[in-house]
Amino acid sequence: MVSDRRLQVLRAIVTDFVDTHEPVGSKAIVERHAFGVSAATIRNDMAVLEDEELIAQTHTSSGRVPTDKGYRAFVDHLADVRPLSPAQRSAIETFLRDPADLDDLLSRTVRLLTQLTGQVALVQYPSFSRATVTHVQLVRLDPRRALVIMVTDTGRVSQSIAPLPPEAATSDLDIALALLQPLVVGHPVRVAADRVQSARGSAGHPDPAFAAIAAAIADDLEEFRQNRLVMAGSATLAQRAGDFRGTIHPLLEAIEEQVTLLRLMSEMADDDEGLATSIGRENDAFGLGEASIVTSTYDAAVGRARVGLMGPTRMDYPRNLAAARAVARYLTRVLEEDESR
Repeated sequence: MVSDRRLQVLRAIVTDFVDTHEPVGSKAIVERHAFGVSAATIRNDMAVLEDEELIAQTHTSSGRVPTDKGYRAFVDHLADVRPLSPAQRSAIETFLRDPADLDDLLSRTVRLLTQLTGQVALVQYPSFSRATVTHVQLVRLDPRRALVIMVTDTGRVSQSIAPLPPEAATSDLDIALALLQPLVVGHPVRVAADRVQSARGSAGHPDPAFAAIAAAIADDLEEFRQNRLVMAGSATLAQRAGDFRGTIHPLLEAIEEQVTLLRLMSEMADDDEGLATSIGRENDAFGLGEASIVTSTYDAAVGRARVGLMGPTRMDYPRNLAAARAVARYLTRVLEEDESR
């Protein structure tokens, strides 16, 4: 069991290493932090921390750096996540004010988080599988295309283009809409998706436009059901390549594929404040053993989702957790206000 003072020494090492990117020695700790003990005592404390595998020596005669286990102990013993400054909170409110729709809100969110923290920002879309479809409309754009508009009770709107067969008449679109509306409107997204798929699999529809319209609606419903991420700041990984012992390619692949990050985020355990961290080797199963992810949950009408940051293990955990929490709380507030209108 590490004593309180040794935890304070660990905190000093983590803080100084994050700030300077230089191994931290006992003399530097004595000079920068008011422990009231000698450098020899700090060296003894550091020896215990090294025995506990919380810090490590990068090479002979160097100072110490935190290990993944040390970062975990540091995060687990955070007394509090310091709040953002008034200027930072004002920036959040200004930047996220009056979004055009959910897509716009989440796109702004990741850009803001990257600017605030210098990390890769991730926001999970809430799953709309439990939302109910309230409206479907078709608008013929030209002889070969129709616009399919679908709305849910959560306010999400999808718009997609359905290619039409050459022989399709306007009356054929009316028939398609009459056939599809009862299958979709008034039903949860997941139920509507199954009903449309069943209808597409059956034969005998006389309307030549039915297949095209049904395919567009099925694709939109499937997108509503799927979890997905919006991200920004991948260029920051290249700027911080020196923080990674190996290559940054696994992180770039995870950003491109999304499914790995969605799985990882789904398995992260929240604390009482809805905050979660997954550090270094804890991410080995996902091929992200050199990265850390911090998240906070936000509430939408259809359930909870996560907003988070990904970067090297050498990150400012208190600051990043505070930023994720502040943005998550603002997202919850905006979405609650949207729902009450």
